[in-house]
Amino acid sequence: MMAANLRNCAINTATLGFQCPIAQSIDAIAAAGFGGIAPWRREVEGQNVPAIAKRIREAGLKVTGYCRSTYLPSLTREGLQANIESNRRALEDAAILGAQSFVMVVGGLPAGSKDIAAARAQVAEGVGLLLEHGKRLGVRIALEPLHPVYTAERSCLTLLSEALDMCHHIEGSVSEPSLGVCVDVYHVWWDPNLARDIARAGREKRIAGFHVCDWLVPTNDVLNDRGMMGDGVIDIPSIRAQVEKAGYKGLIEVEIFSAQNWWKRPVIEILQVCAERLATSV
Repeated sequence: MMAANLRNCAINTATLGFQCPIAQSIDAIAAAGFGGIAPWRREVEGQNVPAIAKRIREAGLKVTGYCRSTYLPSLTREGLQANIESNRRALEDAAILGAQSFVMVVGGLPAGSKDIAAARAQVAEGVGLLLEHGKRLGVRIALEPLHPVYTAERSCLTLLSEALDMCHHIEGSVSEPSLGVCVDVYHVWWDPNLARDIARAGREKRIAGFHVCDWLVPTNDVLNDRGMMGDGVIDIPSIRAQVEKAGYKGLIEVEIFSAQNWWKRPVIEILQVCAERLATSV
């Protein structure tokens, strides 16, 4: 089982609650025995990116993904173009970091809009333009569909099938895709077509990332009350097995937003519990 070996697992730095500078997070994640890290733009942008990349390499870590995109939809063409340019710059940082993918949370309705179709059209346009930039840089783009509860504010892309359709629409059928999907169990576990779509993603070689956490019952905040693996209702081992069967050989990435629980705990404790749960609940 991939999760039994921590070198096959990564920590998304959001899991640590941004309690410490990126350099300390790198050192702590490496010292805990993990094989990868997924940093956030808030920790990297405007900093000495080559130095951060060097520290990650020297720690022996892979960069699974660089999180995350600027939301694309806008009420104006000028706004859309600005959002695209922001993501171009982020792709350049992802390339310096050696990220295996640039994770795109595409955005929902711009403030004041009710036109979901227009938002989706802007996303397709923007991703198409960014794909060419990503290809030049050698960075794969990973579209991450979010749970439908986020449609208005964070992502008008809510189904794995939608994300795969968009990949095909933009890139077509290719043997080595530069556009893929990120499968995050928190966002897709409920989907009755999940097994079908994971299998499709595997056939199309589109699985660019696999994120784990858990869905708590009750959930007090759909954004910042995610659970540690094993504390909720998601059958994570079943989804992991489907992803592995589909051919995914990348790292398993822990991404937990937990403002009232895990983010209040010491980094060393968070990493220790992540390691334990990856061995028993993933």
